[in-house]
Amino acid sequence: MKTLKLGQTGPVVSALGLGCMGMSDMYGPSDRAESLATFDAAVEAGVTLIDTGDFYGMGHNEMLIGEALKTHKRDRLVISVKTGALRDPVGQFLGFDGRPAAIKNFLAYSLKRLGVDHIDIYRPSRLDPSVPIEDTIGAIAEMVQAGYVRHIGLSEMGSETIRRAAKVAPIVDLQIEYSLISRGVEKDILPTLRELGIGMTAYGVLSRGLISGHWTMDSGKAGHDFRGFSPRFVGDNLEANLKLAEALRAVAESRGATTAQAAIAWVASRGDDIVPLVGARRRDRLAEALGALEVKLRPEDLAAIEAAVPVEAVAGTRYAEAMMAHLDSERGAR
Repeated sequence: MKTLKLGQTGPVVSALGLGCMGMSDMYGPSDRAESLATFDAAVEAGVTLIDTGDFYGMGHNEMLIGEALKTHKRDRLVISVKTGALRDPVGQFLGFDGRPAAIKNFLAYSLKRLGVDHIDIYRPSRLDPSVPIEDTIGAIAEMVQAGYVRHIGLSEMGSETIRRAAKVAPIVDLQIEYSLISRGVEKDILPTLRELGIGMTAYGVLSRGLISGHWTMDSGKAGHDFRGFSPRFVGDNLEANLKLAEALRAVAESRGATTAQAAIAWVASRGDDIVPLVGARRRDRLAEALGALEVKLRPEDLAAIEAAVPVEAVAGTRYAEAMMAHLDSERGAR
Protein backbone atom coordinates (compact mmCIF):
# COMPACT_ATOMS: atom_id res chain seq x y z
CA MET A 1 0.00 0.00 0.00
CA LYS A 2 1.35 3.37 -1.03
CA THR A 3 1.39 5.91 1.79
CA LEU A 4 1.14 9.69 1.81
CA LYS A 5 1.75 12.38 4.41
CA LEU A 6 -1.45 14.23 5.17
CA GLY A 7 -0.48 17.87 4.88
CA GLN A 8 2.81 19.29 6.13
CA THR A 9 2.06 18.52 9.79
CA GLY A 10 -0.17 15.45 9.57
CA PRO A 11 0.27 11.71 9.92
CA VAL A 12 1.35 9.27 7.22
CA VAL A 13 -1.70 7.42 5.91
CA SER A 14 -2.62 4.92 3.22
CA ALA A 15 -3.17 6.36 -0.25
CA LEU A 16 -6.80 5.28 0.01
CA GLY A 17 -9.01 5.73 3.07
CA LEU A 18 -12.12 3.84 4.19
CA GLY A 19 -15.23 5.94 4.70
CA CYS A 20 -17.56 4.10 7.06
CA MET A 21 -20.78 6.15 6.97
CA GLY A 22 -22.69 3.75 4.73
CA MET A 23 -22.17 0.93 7.19
CA SER A 24 -24.61 2.68 9.54
CA ASP A 25 -26.56 5.38 7.80
CA MET A 26 -27.86 7.28 4.77
CA TYR A 27 -27.52 4.57 2.08
CA GLY A 28 -30.30 2.20 3.11
CA PRO A 29 -29.95 -1.16 4.89
CA SER A 30 -26.48 -2.53 5.53
CA ASP A 31 -25.26 -5.88 6.80
CA ARG A 32 -23.41 -5.72 10.12
CA ALA A 33 -21.35 -8.88 9.53
CA GLU A 34 -20.38 -7.80 6.03
CA SER A 35 -19.50 -4.31 7.26
CA LEU A 36 -17.14 -5.76 9.87
CA ALA A 37 -15.65 -8.15 7.31
CA THR A 38 -15.10 -5.22 4.94
CA PHE A 39 -13.37 -3.26 7.69
CA ASP A 40 -11.10 -6.25 8.37
CA ALA A 41 -10.32 -6.69 4.67
CA ALA A 42 -9.44 -3.02 4.30
CA VAL A 43 -7.01 -3.11 7.22
CA GLU A 44 -5.47 -6.36 5.99
CA ALA A 45 -4.95 -4.71 2.57
CA GLY A 46 -3.00 -1.88 4.20
CA VAL A 47 -5.69 0.78 4.57
CA THR A 48 -4.83 2.82 7.67
CA LEU A 49 -7.11 5.88 7.36
CA ILE A 50 -10.54 5.18 8.84
CA ASP A 51 -13.15 7.93 8.55
CA THR A 52 -16.34 8.26 10.58
CA GLY A 53 -18.60 10.84 12.21
CA ASP A 54 -20.20 10.83 15.63
CA PHE A 55 -23.58 11.49 13.97
CA TYR A 56 -23.39 8.55 11.54
CA GLY A 57 -26.28 6.43 12.73
CA MET A 58 -26.40 8.64 15.85
CA GLY A 59 -23.34 6.93 17.32
CA HIS A 60 -23.87 3.52 15.74
CA ASN A 61 -20.94 3.88 13.36
CA GLU A 62 -18.48 4.67 16.14
CA MET A 63 -19.71 1.69 18.14
CA LEU A 64 -19.34 -0.54 15.08
CA ILE A 65 -15.77 0.68 14.52
CA GLY A 66 -15.07 0.24 18.22
CA GLU A 67 -16.08 -3.40 17.86
CA ALA A 68 -13.92 -3.82 14.76
CA LEU A 69 -10.92 -2.26 16.49
CA LYS A 70 -10.86 -5.05 19.08
CA THR A 71 -9.24 -7.37 16.53
CA HIS A 72 -6.72 -4.87 15.16
CA LYS A 73 -3.77 -2.93 16.51
CA ARG A 74 -5.26 0.48 17.10
CA ASP A 75 -1.98 2.39 16.87
CA ARG A 76 -1.50 1.26 13.27
CA LEU A 77 -4.68 3.07 12.26
CA VAL A 78 -5.48 6.75 11.82
CA ILE A 79 -9.02 7.40 12.99
CA SER A 80 -10.70 10.53 11.67
CA VAL A 81 -13.92 11.74 13.32
CA LYS A 82 -16.29 14.52 12.23
CA THR A 83 -18.44 16.17 14.85
CA GLY A 84 -20.95 18.96 15.44
CA ALA A 85 -23.98 17.80 13.42
CA LEU A 86 -27.23 17.68 15.39
CA ARG A 87 -29.96 15.12 14.65
CA ASP A 88 -33.31 14.14 16.09
CA PRO A 89 -34.50 10.59 16.96
CA VAL A 90 -35.67 9.90 13.40
CA GLY A 91 -32.37 11.10 11.92
CA GLN A 92 -33.38 14.54 10.65
CA PHE A 93 -30.57 17.10 10.71
CA LEU A 94 -31.23 19.99 13.07
CA GLY A 95 -28.12 22.11 12.51
CA PHE A 96 -24.55 22.26 13.81
CA ASP A 97 -23.00 23.06 17.17
CA GLY A 98 -19.43 24.32 17.22
CA ARG A 99 -19.39 25.77 20.74
CA PRO A 100 -16.24 24.82 22.70
CA ALA A 101 -18.21 23.10 25.48
CA ALA A 102 -20.20 21.10 22.93
CA ILE A 103 -17.07 20.06 21.04
CA LYS A 104 -15.47 18.73 24.22
CA ASN A 105 -18.68 16.92 25.13
CA PHE A 106 -18.96 15.29 21.71
CA LEU A 107 -15.32 14.23 21.92
CA ALA A 108 -15.85 12.52 25.28
CA TYR A 109 -18.70 10.45 23.85
CA SER A 110 -16.69 9.52 20.75
CA LEU A 111 -13.77 8.29 22.82
CA LYS A 112 -16.13 6.08 24.80
CA ARG A 113 -17.99 4.67 21.81
CA LEU A 114 -14.79 3.95 19.89
CA GLY A 115 -13.10 2.50 22.96
CA VAL A 116 -9.92 4.51 22.40
CA ASP A 117 -7.90 6.98 24.46
CA HIS A 118 -7.36 9.43 21.60
CA ILE A 119 -8.63 10.34 18.16
CA ASP A 120 -6.05 10.92 15.45
CA ILE A 121 -7.87 13.61 13.44
CA TYR A 122 -10.84 15.47 14.90
CA ARG A 123 -12.81 17.92 12.80
CA PRO A 124 -15.98 20.02 12.83
CA SER A 125 -18.26 18.60 10.16
CA ARG A 126 -19.55 22.00 9.11
CA LEU A 127 -19.11 25.63 10.09
CA ASP A 128 -21.44 26.76 12.88
CA PRO A 129 -22.42 30.27 11.69
CA SER A 130 -23.08 31.40 15.26
CA VAL A 131 -19.64 30.41 16.60
CA PRO A 132 -16.33 31.88 15.35
CA ILE A 133 -14.20 29.15 13.82
CA GLU A 134 -11.38 30.36 16.08
CA ASP A 135 -13.38 29.26 19.13
CA THR A 136 -14.18 25.82 17.71
CA ILE A 137 -10.60 25.14 16.63
CA GLY A 138 -9.29 26.57 19.89
CA ALA A 139 -11.33 24.03 21.83
CA ILE A 140 -9.94 21.15 19.76
CA ALA A 141 -6.42 22.56 20.20
CA GLU A 142 -6.95 22.34 23.96
CA MET A 143 -7.86 18.67 23.52
CA VAL A 144 -4.66 18.20 21.52
CA GLN A 145 -2.69 19.64 24.42
CA ALA A 146 -4.54 17.30 26.79
CA GLY A 147 -3.68 14.26 24.64
CA TYR A 148 -7.20 13.32 23.57
CA VAL A 149 -6.68 14.44 19.95
CA ARG A 150 -3.54 14.16 17.81
CA HIS A 151 -4.38 16.38 14.83
CA ILE A 152 -7.02 18.88 13.74
CA GLY A 153 -8.89 18.74 10.45
CA LEU A 154 -11.70 20.66 8.79
CA SER A 155 -14.67 19.64 6.67
CA GLU A 156 -16.49 21.55 3.92
CA MET A 157 -14.93 24.92 4.82
CA GLY A 158 -14.28 27.79 2.43
CA SER A 159 -10.91 29.45 1.89
CA GLU A 160 -11.45 32.35 4.30
CA THR A 161 -12.49 29.99 7.09
CA ILE A 162 -9.54 27.70 6.37
CA ARG A 163 -7.13 30.62 6.68
CA ARG A 164 -8.68 31.75 9.96
CA ALA A 165 -8.57 28.23 11.40
CA ALA A 166 -4.93 27.75 10.39
CA LYS A 167 -3.94 30.84 12.37
CA VAL A 168 -5.23 29.19 15.56
CA ALA A 169 -3.58 25.76 15.25
CA PRO A 170 -1.99 23.51 12.61
CA ILE A 171 -4.60 22.04 10.27
CA VAL A 172 -3.64 18.75 8.63
CA ASP A 173 -6.43 18.35 6.10
CA LEU A 174 -9.74 19.48 4.72
CA GLN A 175 -12.34 16.82 4.09
CA ILE A 176 -14.52 17.81 1.16
CA GLU A 177 -16.40 16.29 -1.74
CA TYR A 178 -14.24 15.98 -4.83
CA SER A 179 -14.93 13.89 -7.90
CA LEU A 180 -15.17 14.10 -11.67
CA ILE A 181 -18.60 15.68 -11.27
CA SER A 182 -17.86 17.78 -8.16
CA ARG A 183 -14.88 19.96 -9.05
CA GLY A 184 -15.73 23.26 -7.40
CA VAL A 185 -12.77 22.95 -5.01
CA GLU A 186 -10.32 23.45 -7.86
CA LYS A 187 -11.06 27.13 -8.32
CA ASP A 188 -10.12 28.53 -4.93
CA ILE A 189 -10.12 26.00 -2.10
CA LEU A 190 -7.49 23.59 -3.43
CA PRO A 191 -4.99 26.40 -4.20
CA THR A 192 -5.54 27.73 -0.67
CA LEU A 193 -4.84 24.31 0.83
CA ARG A 194 -1.63 24.00 -1.17
CA GLU A 195 -0.52 27.49 -0.22
CA LEU A 196 -0.98 26.64 3.47
CA GLY A 197 0.42 23.09 3.31
CA ILE A 198 -2.89 21.46 4.18
CA GLY A 199 -3.86 18.12 2.70
CA MET A 200 -7.23 16.96 1.40
CA THR A 201 -9.25 13.86 2.14
CA ALA A 202 -11.73 13.61 -0.72
CA TYR A 203 -15.08 12.02 -0.06
CA GLY A 204 -17.78 11.31 -2.64
CA VAL A 205 -15.17 10.27 -5.20
CA LEU A 206 -17.85 8.12 -6.85
CA SER A 207 -20.50 10.75 -6.16
CA ARG A 208 -22.20 8.37 -3.72
CA GLY A 209 -22.27 5.61 -6.32
CA LEU A 210 -23.65 7.73 -9.15
CA ILE A 211 -20.51 7.33 -11.29
CA SER A 212 -19.54 3.92 -9.91
CA GLY A 213 -20.90 1.98 -12.86
CA HIS A 214 -23.31 0.17 -10.54
CA TRP A 215 -26.12 2.72 -10.22
CA THR A 216 -29.21 2.45 -12.43
CA MET A 217 -32.49 4.33 -12.84
CA ASP A 218 -34.07 1.87 -10.36
CA SER A 219 -31.39 1.98 -7.67
CA GLY A 220 -31.97 3.50 -4.24
CA LYS A 221 -35.71 2.88 -4.14
CA ALA A 222 -35.79 0.75 -0.99
CA GLY A 223 -35.04 1.67 2.60
CA HIS A 224 -33.88 4.98 4.00
CA ASP A 225 -31.52 5.93 1.18
CA PHE A 226 -31.14 9.70 0.98
CA ARG A 227 -29.92 9.41 -2.59
CA GLY A 228 -33.53 8.80 -3.62
CA PHE A 229 -34.17 12.46 -2.82
CA SER A 230 -30.79 13.95 -3.75
CA PRO A 231 -30.92 16.34 -6.74
CA ARG A 232 -28.43 14.43 -8.87
CA PHE A 233 -30.29 11.16 -8.36
CA VAL A 234 -33.82 12.09 -9.41
CA GLY A 235 -35.75 12.44 -12.66
CA ASP A 236 -34.11 13.98 -15.67
CA ASN A 237 -31.01 14.80 -13.62
CA LEU A 238 -30.40 11.12 -12.94
CA GLU A 239 -30.88 10.20 -16.59
CA ALA A 240 -28.40 12.87 -17.69
CA ASN A 241 -25.83 11.90 -15.07
CA LEU A 242 -26.05 8.20 -15.86
CA LYS A 243 -25.19 9.06 -19.46
CA LEU A 244 -21.98 10.60 -18.12
CA ALA A 245 -21.30 7.42 -16.15
CA GLU A 246 -21.77 5.36 -19.31
CA ALA A 247 -19.34 7.60 -21.19
CA LEU A 248 -16.85 7.10 -18.38
CA ARG A 249 -17.38 3.35 -18.54
CA ALA A 250 -16.42 3.30 -22.21
CA VAL A 251 -13.15 5.13 -21.53
CA ALA A 252 -12.38 3.03 -18.45
CA GLU A 253 -12.91 -0.28 -20.20
CA SER A 254 -10.67 0.79 -23.06
CA ARG A 255 -7.94 1.27 -20.43
CA GLY A 256 -8.60 -2.07 -18.70
CA ALA A 257 -10.34 -0.57 -15.68
CA THR A 258 -13.85 -0.48 -14.28
CA THR A 259 -15.89 2.72 -14.17
CA ALA A 260 -15.33 3.08 -10.42
CA GLN A 261 -11.59 2.46 -10.72
CA ALA A 262 -11.22 5.15 -13.37
CA ALA A 263 -13.14 7.64 -11.22
CA ILE A 264 -11.07 6.91 -8.12
CA ALA A 265 -7.80 6.90 -10.03
CA TRP A 266 -8.68 10.29 -11.52
CA VAL A 267 -9.07 11.81 -8.03
CA ALA A 268 -5.84 10.16 -6.87
CA SER A 269 -4.04 11.61 -9.90
CA ARG A 270 -4.78 15.18 -8.81
CA GLY A 271 -1.84 15.22 -6.39
CA ASP A 272 -0.02 13.44 -3.61
CA ASP A 273 -1.68 15.80 -1.15
CA ILE A 274 -5.09 14.24 -1.86
CA VAL A 275 -6.33 11.00 -0.29
CA PRO A 276 -9.54 9.56 -1.76
CA LEU A 277 -12.01 8.06 0.72
CA VAL A 278 -14.06 5.12 -0.56
CA GLY A 279 -17.35 4.35 1.13
CA ALA A 280 -17.21 0.59 0.63
CA ARG A 281 -19.43 -1.49 2.90
CA ARG A 282 -19.00 -4.75 1.02
CA ARG A 283 -15.80 -6.67 0.33
CA ASP A 284 -16.38 -6.88 -3.40
CA ARG A 285 -16.78 -3.10 -3.66
CA LEU A 286 -13.67 -2.64 -1.52
CA ALA A 287 -11.66 -4.96 -3.74
CA GLU A 288 -12.76 -3.02 -6.81
CA ALA A 289 -11.78 0.29 -5.18
CA LEU A 290 -8.38 -1.01 -4.13
CA GLY A 291 -7.79 -1.99 -7.75
CA ALA A 292 -7.86 1.71 -8.62
CA LEU A 293 -4.44 2.03 -7.01
CA GLU A 294 -3.05 -0.13 -9.82
CA VAL A 295 -4.56 2.03 -12.56
CA LYS A 296 -1.92 4.30 -14.05
CA LEU A 297 -3.46 7.14 -16.00
CA ARG A 298 -1.39 8.84 -18.68
CA PRO A 299 -2.06 12.45 -19.71
CA GLU A 300 -4.07 11.24 -22.67
CA ASP A 301 -6.13 8.99 -20.38
CA LEU A 302 -6.91 11.90 -18.07
CA ALA A 303 -7.93 14.01 -21.05
CA ALA A 304 -10.23 11.27 -22.33
CA ILE A 305 -11.85 10.84 -18.91
CA GLU A 306 -12.46 14.55 -18.52
CA ALA A 307 -13.87 14.78 -22.03
CA ALA A 308 -16.26 11.93 -21.25
CA VAL A 309 -17.46 13.65 -18.08
CA PRO A 310 -17.43 17.40 -18.70
CA VAL A 311 -18.28 19.13 -15.44
CA GLU A 312 -20.61 21.58 -17.17
CA ALA A 313 -22.81 18.64 -18.21
CA VAL A 314 -23.52 17.53 -14.63
CA ALA A 315 -27.19 17.89 -13.71
CA GLY A 316 -28.23 18.94 -10.21
CA THR A 317 -26.46 20.16 -7.08
CA ARG A 318 -24.65 17.76 -4.79
CA TYR A 319 -27.10 18.31 -1.92
CA ALA A 320 -30.65 19.60 -1.65
CA GLU A 321 -30.88 23.37 -1.28
CA ALA A 322 -31.41 23.27 2.50
CA MET A 323 -28.22 21.25 2.96
CA MET A 324 -26.27 23.37 0.47
CA ALA A 325 -27.00 26.38 2.64
CA HIS A 326 -24.90 24.82 5.41
CA LEU A 327 -21.80 24.46 3.23
CA ASP A 328 -19.27 27.18 3.91
CA SER A 329 -17.26 25.66 1.05
CA GLU A 330 -19.99 26.63 -1.44
CA ARG A 331 -20.58 30.20 -0.37
CA GLY A 332 -17.89 31.69 -2.57
CA ALA A 333 -19.51 30.14 -5.61
CA ARG A 334 -23.10 31.13 -4.77
